[in-house]
Amino acid sequence: MQPVLKVPPEVAQQFPDIIEFIRTSESMNDEERQYWVDILPVMTPEQREQLRNILKNEREQLAAIDAKYAKEIENVGDGAALRKMEKERKSKQKELSAKEASVRAEEEKEAEDILTQLD
Repeated sequence: MQPVLKVPPEVAQQFPDIIEFIRTSESMNDEERQYWVDILPVMTPEQREQLRNILKNEREQLAAIDAKYAKEIENVGDGAALRKMEKERKSKQKELSAKEASVRAEEEKEAEDILTQLD
């Protein structure tokens, strides 16, 4: 059974575009999706915009790769183009996952700094 993403109604209402990007991201697993939904309300506007841009860019780049190689497959009709497309998609997904992990690490550090200041 696949885990269900838990999105509080107020978060879904406040950030519908980012929630949709999170739901459909090919570079995240379910745990990562839930993490981003959970911290979305406490992120700064700049951090939310950065996340939105990363996820939007991911979607656009993967769509461009799909379109490019769908046309090549149509024209060539062989498996080499399909394998090349899959390799590029995986490479792009790894790159985007690394960016997301970097943003997450930055968020966690900022949260730790705030907690340290409160103590």
